Amino acid sequence: MRRFARRPDRRRFLKLGGVAIASVPLHALAACSSNTSDTSSQSSSSGPSRDAHPEYGPLVPIADEATGLPLLWLPEGFRYRSFGWTGDLLNDGTPTPARHDGMAAFDAGDGRVRLVRNHELTEGACFAPDLAYDPGGPGGTTTVELDAATCTVTGSWASLSGTLWNCAGGPTPWGSWLTCEETFDAPGDDNTFQRKHGYIFEVPGDGRATAEPLRDMGRFRHEAVAVDPATGIVYETEDHRGTSGFYRFLPNEPGRLTAGGRLQMLALVEEPQVDTRRDQRVDQWRDVRWIDITDPDPETLDSDHVFAEGHDAGGTRFARLEGAWYGTGRIFFVSTNGGNAEQGQVWEYDPEGDRLRLLFESPGANVVNMPDNICVSPRGGLLLCEDGDGPQFVHGLTVDGQVFQFARNNVVLAGERNEIEGDFRDREFAGATYSPDGRWLFFNVQSPGISFAVTGPWEEGAL
Repeated sequence: MRRFARRPDRRRFLKLGGVAIASVPLHALAACSSNTSDTSSQSSSSGPSRDAHPEYGPLVPIADEATGLPLLWLPEGFRYRSFGWTGDLLNDGTPTPARHDGMAAFDAGDGRVRLVRNHELTEGACFAPDLAYDPGGPGGTTTVELDAATCTVTGSWASLSGTLWNCAGGPTPWGSWLTCEETFDAPGDDNTFQRKHGYIFEVPGDGRATAEPLRDMGRFRHEAVAVDPATGIVYETEDHRGTSGFYRFLPNEPGRLTAGGRLQMLALVEEPQVDTRRDQRVDQWRDVRWIDITDPDPETLDSDHVFAEGHDAGGTRFARLEGAWYGTGRIFFVSTNGGNAEQGQVWEYDPEGDRLRLLFESPGANVVNMPDNICVSPRGGLLLCEDGDGPQFVHGLTVDGQVFQFARNNVVLAGERNEIEGDFRDREFAGATYSPDGRWLFFNVQSPGISFAVTGPWEEGAL
């Protein structure tokens, strides 16, 4: 049996919009607020403004150290490098695929760091046929190796191909990346697929995947996963409009997902089949139970099959679930269009207490505009990658509860790199993750497909 880390007993707290929020510090953190909240207040009634910049200061255009272009706005004192652009050649001469999405960083030793990166492709040819799960699948993952000091690329390669719609996923405590297919497609007259899709695949952080799906983890429109290192249990989100569930996978052998296990769906004990998309109270803990899914890998063409089985037995309905992240004994996950304003919710699940609460609900696009991927800083803050309308931001949540803009998309190109042209400032951020030493923050702009490494005076704030 693989050893897993003991879950820490200490809890630190964030205060967001007048609501006490359990944070997810990973190492030594600044002292956090523990202000008492009014649990009777509606989440949409008030909220912090994202106009304030309480920790790092206002955003300014900063030149990319790789291209000289002002691709991002960041606080003064921060710097960044772009890398891994769509079309950049991998080690074998294959062009880097487009649509960069979820991502995680791993220590490669010898002063190097590796990033495993999703490509959320739904059309086109398989970019690495020798690694293909399905020769008709255009998606997959690439791995980029960087010098940990400078974040210059030292190598890159395809690590999984032949999949479809690889949106998010999550890292494991044993050093691999779980990439998720956000689809339920199967071979048909209107496509060239040869195998069913809608699975999770495991990609080693130091090599290439076997390209076989983890069928017991379910076949549905996956989005992200978060692994509890204390137990090896994998928590899964589902991104399907109106029929999204929150699931957990109990592995037969923690740390070895190929050994199979049991899929379950979350349900609230006292509120069977509750719809959490609207009219929810912030900071209200509710006890949960877990419903066994007896048919996790259905043959049906009904993409709601797994959800329907769990919901019929009392399972909870969420708005579209997106990012998920583990931190200090808690699982955080995002509903991108949940809430009365349909601008996003952040949920917290406590595995030790087997309970759930709504941490934050955006009262409007001027605060947070449809969060997607989520990440936790080694210094205790939370990052949200925005996927809404108009200008796109990476937001931070500070230790004293402020929501603020940390990065703004400013990608406008006129063929300067790989002949890419266009105004991409309204395209989503994705894949936020930190280097193992906490010095670099990595994230992607999905289109035109660019990865970034950002560093600076992190110690001045919660990120």
